[in-house]
Amino acid sequence: MNYRAIKKEVRLNARLAGPIVLAQVAQVAMGFTDTVMAGRLGPLDLGAIAVGVNLWILPYLFCVGLLMAISSMTSHYFGAARFAAIRDLMEQMGRVVLVLSVLAVGSIFLMAWGLVFVKLDAGIAAVAASYVRAVSFGLPAIIGYLALRFLSEGIGYTKPMMLIQLVALLANVLANWVFMFGKLGVPAMGAEGAGWATALVMWLQLFLLLGYILRHKRYRFIWITAAEPRDWRKTREMLRVGAPIAVSLVAEVGMFAAVALLMGRLGVTEVAAHQVALNVAAMAFMIPLGISSATTVRVGHAIGEGRARLVRFRGLVGIGFAASCMTLTASVLFLFPEEIVSVYTGDVAVRELAVKLLLMAAIFQLSDGIQISANGALRGMKDTFYPMMITLVVYWLWGLPLSWYLGFSRHIGPQGLWMGLVAGLTLSAIWLVWRFLRLTHRLPAGSVPASD
Repeated sequence: MNYRAIKKEVRLNARLAGPIVLAQVAQVAMGFTDTVMAGRLGPLDLGAIAVGVNLWILPYLFCVGLLMAISSMTSHYFGAARFAAIRDLMEQMGRVVLVLSVLAVGSIFLMAWGLVFVKLDAGIAAVAASYVRAVSFGLPAIIGYLALRFLSEGIGYTKPMMLIQLVALLANVLANWVFMFGKLGVPAMGAEGAGWATALVMWLQLFLLLGYILRHKRYRFIWITAAEPRDWRKTREMLRVGAPIAVSLVAEVGMFAAVALLMGRLGVTEVAAHQVALNVAAMAFMIPLGISSATTVRVGHAIGEGRARLVRFRGLVGIGFAASCMTLTASVLFLFPEEIVSVYTGDVAVRELAVKLLLMAAIFQLSDGIQISANGALRGMKDTFYPMMITLVVYWLWGLPLSWYLGFSRHIGPQGLWMGLVAGLTLSAIWLVWRFLRLTHRLPAGSVPASD
């Protein structure tokens, strides 16, 4: 492929990825505003929300991973012009959303009840339980929103989610102001009010996206097409493709949470510095995350169209695009670590350690971008089980034990814990790219079907 073809593919990938990146940044900003506004209430409410978020985020992430299969499946059907299959998939995913909603809400109430058995401050436990119970009423809405979001991404239309997420960010600030601080005649509810605000915004997101899909001409092909005869193999495929993604997401987030807990053994300064550096890295991660989603769609469309040679090309361009972007973010972190850290804290000890960790974050920017974009390319091929096994091995059997060894056995401290993260992400990047190259090596033109 020539330079012009690569440039065109990068442009098409960026057109899909850009709105996703902005939507993800707006979603992260919602969590940031919750933390800032809770900080005005006091340490009890701030601590309760911190505990509560770590509870409800687990079933949420599992649902995100499971429903990501919709994007891959839809991209295949759309590339093959199987619009009736998309209509049938849309009807079936409604039943999956219903089941997931019941399970997610049930798990939240179970975890809220279980807080009494965790050795937390009694006040924080009670407030955190009320916060997560309030959030749980919005989980059915956000699960439905995710299903529609991935359907829209699968047909290559990502702008609605960006606009809706920006509206949700503003609505979240307003709802927090009303429910947390007791405005417009509503009683002040503190952290519990933040939970109700989050739930309300989740329903707003669902109604906005559903209304957009029902009215916009871009989705008209779904409604004018009769659904295929009901084929429950689509639901089974959704679970087969999505379940490994869900496990991978929880495993990756779990590794970072485990390192945060290990950091807590070292002291308050170490935890604070870790949080600052990790927050910066998480914001930078939104870029390759968007490119990964776009790469899934581009590869899926190529498979659906039966254009086998484009599968490898689009996947490699997506991986290269992510690597290029993360090289730029790494350069920024290398050149301006003190300036970045100063935005977060004025504590001298925290700033000094955060700068050191931020330099390590710069090192894993490239591998982080490559591993998530390679994952996206493999999802576009519906290859999710093998990547799940890679994730479990490199994070839990390699990265986390190495973090423990370097951080505590070798007494390197916080930087040693982060060395394990770097090692895990680097091995993951190499392994996932190898997997993609192996699956697409000399792919014969007839080996990719025009439809699933």
